[in-house]
Amino acid sequence: RSGSLVGYFTSAKFLLYLGHALSTWGDRMWHFAVSVFLVELYGNSLLLTAVYGLVVAGSVLLLGAIIGDWVDKNSRLKVARTSLVVQNASVILCGIILMIVFLFKTQLLTLYHGWLLTMCYILVITIANIANLASTATAITIQRDWIVVVAGEDRSKLADMNATIRRIDQLTNILAPMAVGQIMTFGSPVIGCGFISGWNLMSMCVEYLLLWKVYQKTPTLALKSSKVEESELKQLNVKKESDMKPAEGVQLIVEKDVTGFEPQQEKEVSCATRIAEPFITFRDGWVAYYNQPVFLAGMGLAFLYMTVLGFDCITTGYAYTQGLSGSVLSLLMGASAITGIMGTVAFTWLRRKCGLVRTGLISGVAQFACLILCAISVFMPGSPLDLTVSPFADISARLFESEPLPTIVSPGDKLEMAFATGMPNLLNGSTPANGDPEMSPEPVPLISVSLLFAGVIAARVGLWSFDLTVTQLLQENVMESERGIINGVQNSMNYLLDLLHFIMVILAPNPEAFGLLVLISVSFVAMGHIMYFRFAQKSLGTQLFACCTPDPKAVSDSSPPADTSTV
Repeated sequence: RSGSLVGYFTSAKFLLYLGHALSTWGDRMWHFAVSVFLVELYGNSLLLTAVYGLVVAGSVLLLGAIIGDWVDKNSRLKVARTSLVVQNASVILCGIILMIVFLFKTQLLTLYHGWLLTMCYILVITIANIANLASTATAITIQRDWIVVVAGEDRSKLADMNATIRRIDQLTNILAPMAVGQIMTFGSPVIGCGFISGWNLMSMCVEYLLLWKVYQKTPTLALKSSKVEESELKQLNVKKESDMKPAEGVQLIVEKDVTGFEPQQEKEVSCATRIAEPFITFRDGWVAYYNQPVFLAGMGLAFLYMTVLGFDCITTGYAYTQGLSGSVLSLLMGASAITGIMGTVAFTWLRRKCGLVRTGLISGVAQFACLILCAISVFMPGSPLDLTVSPFADISARLFESEPLPTIVSPGDKLEMAFATGMPNLLNGSTPANGDPEMSPEPVPLISVSLLFAGVIAARVGLWSFDLTVTQLLQENVMESERGIINGVQNSMNYLLDLLHFIMVILAPNPEAFGLLVLISVSFVAMGHIMYFRFAQKSLGTQLFACCTPDPKAVSDSSPPADTSTV
């Protein structure tokens, strides 16, 4: 037993988990901290944070396909190493610049009429965006490619690995911001910057070593086929049975790649062609994504991002206006993490019993059924829904005031950020959202907000099970040579719908309009699952509503046989 335990802790699978945990922990700490740092730097204004969010979303939206194409065209080890080093080096550099700005802000304000400080802001946002793009490349290559190769032909093992990766994500989403929040709260922003920079430096070295160990323990990671050769190999396999061994077949592909790619690089390429290449890659990536057999499943997942029914700053801010304290919201976030982990467990069980495609259907029905509670909450006592209030009333009133707008964020805004991070000394349930004790609103019935969060928390089971289903469908049905670009476009779609949901909130920011946003969100979730239902109908045909069976062969081959590709 001790030997098997040692074997597990030294296996490629466990080392991959450990590397992902370190990477995700650093990512979550940085994503939270950079938003707080930008608020602190700009006089407690949310302007820099908003600009940063817009730049990040726009960059992934435009460059997702290009990043994925770069992942496809280079060796796995090179992609993993490069993205790891760029990501961590960018965060370290950002941390150093932020430390300098925090320490010498008053001096920087006087130099060149404040333009030097403005350049520091621009530099921080630019480098932080580069770190996010590198993080996107890391996620594509590790979570969408390496994990498939490590799992080999065992799709049950792949499902278990995907579920474990999501459990790690769930835990780090809660614990990492809380940890760095404590440091920033009881220390200072400068200490927070130094801690994050130091963490990323150490984490980069450990992750680099872990990646190398996984690469050594999994020889097939060194073998990567091109698109043309992979399609030719599939055609040969369809026409006749090959006499060569699988390893020899793959080796031939690698040898052709090594020798065949050199002459193409030596050819002279015109300047116009080089300029047009990113645009062509962008177009080809989206066309390839549209032509995938799992296109509708991917679109269904992307539509789930167009929602306010999650534990982001928008929903927690709304809950605060309805009288929920910080301690209550912290408990609700913990409950959502637990139900998210339950969703990963449900995914593995459902997949064994019903097959992969049907698991997505069941998960979608479960999520939508829970979100019905959110729709009902809009019309229950305590709901502030009032469509007679103009969504621009508060904005127009501020714009036409004679005095300039203040740049200081209200205590409610600080509390809203604290709810998502676990900074205890900022949580004060007795403080009203507008920061004025004399203008504290009348207590409102909690029936509406209770139903809202009951639906949101319960829906996490179906949401994460559905997310894992679509993730594995993309892993199993996309050719090895297209995994990067297809998953890059999928990330772009996710960011596009996420961006639209923020625009929706900007157009209707009042609490009175939040109920309308809830109904729109439920509608988009329904549309996403309708798309998935259409995909399942095409995949399974008349067997769509057949009784669930634990037959392992049926489970592993639940995707369309004509469109699957082997690793």
